Amino acid sequence: MIIKCKKGGFFIVETTIWQIRKLFRRHHSFQLSRRLKMAWIGQLSKNLKELRVLFCQTSPASSSTRAFVEKNYKELKKANPKLPILIRECSGTEPQLWARYDMGVERGIRLEGMSEAQISKALEDLAKGGKS
Repeated sequence: MIIKCKKGGFFIVETTIWQIRKLFRRHHSFQLSRRLKMAWIGQLSKNLKELRVLFCQTSPASSSTRAFVEKNYKELKKANPKLPILIRECSGTEPQLWARYDMGVERGIRLEGMSEAQISKALEDLAKGGKS
């Protein structure tokens, strides 16, 4: 196995095939468990017609919502390319998550004081709330 050093050089480390397989399995199982935990993300467009996230650009109450959007927007959009995901930033706005379902039915959740994990759970609950 060849490993690149921070100083720009290379060095060779002898390793066995079972060590490489062990490292691969560890990495692969982590990726697989994350995908299984987030499997509901691909179901958003089946249940929702629109998703809106409202928050303030500067307030501390919206900090976890901003972080959630920064970390998860790309993955959400990649899994649901046709689902409109609207991000609304407005000074003084309370952080909120709104979902629109069939027939114009909307549900909203206030996100103030929630962590990123709680916001993800709230989104999952909204996504499952649209099932008939």
